[in-house]
Amino acid sequence: MRHTVVFTPEAQEQLAALYRYIAVAASPTIAERYVSAVITYCEGLKTFPHRGTRRDDIRPGLRITNYKKRVAIAFNVDTEQVSILGVFYGGQDYETVLQSDFDESEN
Repeated sequence: MRHTVVFTPEAQEQLAALYRYIAVAASPTIAERYVSAVITYCEGLKTFPHRGTRRDDIRPGLRITNYKKRVAIAFNVDTEQVSILGVFYGGQDYETVLQSDFDESEN
């Protein structure tokens, strides 16, 4: 069974920020290529959605996988959908961000 992959608005903004960062640091062409590769990697979760490491200690059902050891991708999997919750580049503290987002949604 194939899952649908969706990007939350937060993940979309993080991808846009990553693009802007690389476009300034390197070039728009390199930024486009890199961000497209990250998106393609995420879309590959539709066939193997249970990749990565479970991180129920941060929030229930959370999984983390990495793209080329530079990007941490946070996602949830349900019966039909993979939700990309966040795309964290270069050692950003995804644990604190995801924990605080989860804590706020419970209140």
